[in-house]
Amino acid sequence: MWRLCLDGVLIRAILASSLVLAGAMPAAAQVPEWAALETRHHEAVPPDYAAELLPPPEPAIELPPPPAEWVPLAHHEETVPDYFAHLAPRPLTRSPFVPPAPPGEPPAVVRGIYLNAWVFGSRRFEELVRLADTTEINSFVIDVKDDTGYLTYPSSVPLAIEIGANGMIRAPDAARRLALLRERGIHPIARIVVAKDPLLALRKPEWAIRDVEGGFWRDRLGTRWVDAYNDSIWIYAAELAAEAVLMGFGEIQFDYLRFPDEPPELLNRAIFPYRRDGESRRAAVRRHVALMRELIRPLGVPFTLDVFGLTTSAQGDLGIGQVWEDLAPLADVMLPMVYPSHYRRGEFGIAHPNAQPYLTVRRALEDALRKNRSLDRAPRVRPYLQAFSIFRVRYGPEEIRAQIRAAEELGISEWILWNPRGVYPAEAFLPHGAAVVEEGISEALTLPPPPPVPRR
Repeated sequence: MWRLCLDGVLIRAILASSLVLAGAMPAAAQVPEWAALETRHHEAVPPDYAAELLPPPEPAIELPPPPAEWVPLAHHEETVPDYFAHLAPRPLTRSPFVPPAPPGEPPAVVRGIYLNAWVFGSRRFEELVRLADTTEINSFVIDVKDDTGYLTYPSSVPLAIEIGANGMIRAPDAARRLALLRERGIHPIARIVVAKDPLLALRKPEWAIRDVEGGFWRDRLGTRWVDAYNDSIWIYAAELAAEAVLMGFGEIQFDYLRFPDEPPELLNRAIFPYRRDGESRRAAVRRHVALMRELIRPLGVPFTLDVFGLTTSAQGDLGIGQVWEDLAPLADVMLPMVYPSHYRRGEFGIAHPNAQPYLTVRRALEDALRKNRSLDRAPRVRPYLQAFSIFRVRYGPEEIRAQIRAAEELGISEWILWNPRGVYPAEAFLPHGAAVVEEGISEALTLPPPPPVPRR
């Protein structure tokens, strides 16, 4: 169904469309000490959970206050064809790590796990490949750009080079690792964070959300965000997606398609320089997701969206611009993050949602299916499920399986498990029947791996 269109003019334009071409690629940085801790959980992280996981604070870099006659820089307001018409054509460039083989067909039913960039580039990757070889797991969601703004492998996208996004490479041999996954029959999915990009905000401060008193606006964890009203940040994500497909990823998954989720006292301090007159956050998110869909379409891979779990049940945009009915018709797959720990006490009439994984996930997905039935074009629903422990509730194989059962009883056979450390108990999965690979995966990266077992 999905076919890679490597010769498309649109892909050449995507990879050519950064605004400034910078110089040499920075050397890969050393892995910081804090990387051994759990990476920050994507989307709505309770502050008491995430505070200890943050890297050491950077020196404060303040900007002068915006002038009274502040006028946003011009951004791309043309339609997609007009936008690409003004780009100077140049040959499609590739990272030296890009393999020639295009990605294969995605599995009919995706059952996957999330790997952060550190895990993907480490020996733990070997353990997870073995886990997939012997269980029902057939897909890995891998960070290409996480919420630090740094990239997992060296990129040739000009804007990435300009801002130093190659400065913390976690998997320099990513192409070989992806080739191994394809040969093992494991579907690689690229996760790309869009609006939560503190590095891009730092290096392109005119694209950042600003504070009313000057300088960067920051969320409650002290993180800078870029302005989601700005077309350019979404186009940058599309550029990275095009390169990821050339690298060997078979699916693109966009995350943080939204504005910050912060209390009013913080958001009231935010200035969005690129906001169009009268445009709401909801309208901006939908407009830009539609733009990215047009940019991604020629790549021939599924276009999938991570959204707040509450979007399945909420009537408004939750203050972040996400509305299920707006985004679902644009997506091939919607991934609501229905983690029981992220629901308030009393949600769905459940006293303690985190202690009721089956019931919480079932209620959330019932609402998603109900909303889908009202749409002319409904996407597949592939929930993110909780595989981490928090708030004194331990999530082991039984709790993980309860969530999977809740989805399957509603006819949803696909899912992705999220654990920020990339640790998943084998007992949570059904056996696959594949033989355990005896040789180390590190050796297999340079040797022909065994043929894959067909996956369904």
